[in-house]
Amino acid sequence: MKKMYIPLFLITVIANNVWAQSDDATKNNYWNVNTPLVSYRLPPPPTNYKPTLIDLDKDGDPDIMYSITIHNTPIIWIDDDDDMKFDDLEGDIDSDCLLIDVNKDGKYCDESDIAVDWIDTDADGKSDMQVFIDNPAEDKTKRRGSGHYMWVIDNDKDNVFNYIDWNTFELRAWLHEGNSNFLEDYVGQSTFLKAHAATYQMNDVRLNWENPFLFFDTDDDGLTEMAFRALDRPVSREGGFTEGKISYVGVSYDLDNDNAPGNEFDFDMSLRFTGKGFDYMNQVHKFNNTRVVETDTLFRDPRWRQVAELIYPGFDTALNLTYKKGEWDNIFFVYDEDDDCERWERVDFYEPEDLFKIGGRNGGLDNNAQTDAIGDRGEWDLDNSGKAKLYISKFDGRLHLYGAEWGAWRVDQLAYSYQGWGGLYDTYQPKWERKQKEFSPFSTFKYEDTDSNGFIDKIEMDIDGDTIFEKTVLLKELGIDDRCETINTAEMTYEDYRKLHTTMSNNIWQQAENAMKVAESHSINTSWYAFMKHPKSENQKYQYGYWLQFYIYMDLIDQANRTGKKDKLLTIDKAYFGGNWELLAN
Repeated sequence: MKKMYIPLFLITVIANNVWAQSDDATKNNYWNVNTPLVSYRLPPPPTNYKPTLIDLDKDGDPDIMYSITIHNTPIIWIDDDDDMKFDDLEGDIDSDCLLIDVNKDGKYCDESDIAVDWIDTDADGKSDMQVFIDNPAEDKTKRRGSGHYMWVIDNDKDNVFNYIDWNTFELRAWLHEGNSNFLEDYVGQSTFLKAHAATYQMNDVRLNWENPFLFFDTDDDGLTEMAFRALDRPVSREGGFTEGKISYVGVSYDLDNDNAPGNEFDFDMSLRFTGKGFDYMNQVHKFNNTRVVETDTLFRDPRWRQVAELIYPGFDTALNLTYKKGEWDNIFFVYDEDDDCERWERVDFYEPEDLFKIGGRNGGLDNNAQTDAIGDRGEWDLDNSGKAKLYISKFDGRLHLYGAEWGAWRVDQLAYSYQGWGGLYDTYQPKWERKQKEFSPFSTFKYEDTDSNGFIDKIEMDIDGDTIFEKTVLLKELGIDDRCETINTAEMTYEDYRKLHTTMSNNIWQQAENAMKVAESHSINTSWYAFMKHPKSENQKYQYGYWLQFYIYMDLIDQANRTGKKDKLLTIDKAYFGGNWELLAN
């Protein structure tokens, strides 16, 4: 077939016709225009407006439609699946492409414009992929900025993709109902690939910066149990941006699988890998991508329309590449001890900075504004000596990062500083401000591996929040071997993590029951702690089991001091930090 292209003079004539019809358009607008209701769809043209349709290939049906939408904004629909009719008022969203001339300069998919392309890869009449283009205003001093080049792949076939606010043409990826039911396709089994750049700034549009973001629905309940984020390091040379190497990986787990409608995201633990990473250029994903070739001249950069393969680690290979091929300099670990994280992507990472400074970008553990201000526990293996292995310690029965030089826990027992979905973005609070309240004082526990054998052997506790440690415990001085069986995360599936968390929680609760028996035998009334004695979930066994033991330990210390039996203090420490309550049995 002979290719046909759209001449510039024709575009100009059509544009003039669009503007001529739009003079009184506001009188007959679509009903949901600039209302407080959710803007789920692109407003169709005003009543009595007649779009201009053109049959490019002379097959008797139209291939493109010139029209307008909200704010009299010119748009073009490209009929990639060849099913448009001359009496249509809009394209479809199974396999068409929408161009919006946001700045009304007569150019499409150029600076300050957006485009949305729906792709039906299997010809079943439903879109399987969506491309969102949001070109930033030109700024030659920046290689990347506020724009978007983003693919969403609908792996679970729920037909949900990006959420676009059609009143403003903005991608609003953090809008949600309830606590964390996001309008963006984060929930379930899904993939997105994203760069904050225009495609004409990129050397290879098959690659991306966040490449990929994978959401795993391991039990097919429509919710997300695990998330994987990989970053291709951007390069500064002209025409660069990506290089086909992953230098950052973050993996997050809902360890107790307690997500549900109304609690869509409840990740408990994350691991972060940074360093040289791995090459992924052999991770090719091919797909069918039909388009109206003649319309390529409408685009400043038509390469993204021509793409028939994307390159990124997929569900089946991402973790294996991370563990088996990745060359990593360090590993970060974080655990959501106060169970208040409802972020869509991960429990975000504390940084090995000042223990007591608080506030995003303030040089403390929570320097990353996306982290919980207080309430989480972070540990850092700064030389990757532990290879991302974990272990369950004797001193608290919880998961720790093998090889970590040190770690810290900012205690927020009742989640007073409730993180929720995190804030920072959109209109829920001023931009870049956390949703949660940052407050002091807070208790702090610090952990260290003083002999570099990979296991924590020193615990310091600032219970009253005055930034001074009241108690320091050295496990070796208590005769406690800090070494534990390591857990090789490289070989673990999500189901293995589930079993691990169940076992850990049950063991902590069993230890709590042992501690309560010891307490009663020492005339300590545990009825004061009745609230924690009846756990109703796996997480409550984990939480209440830990805190019951801690309160009983501190009460035993208090009792020994009050009764002048300070000779018992060493045995109490050995029993608690060694996970051996039988030492105190009468």
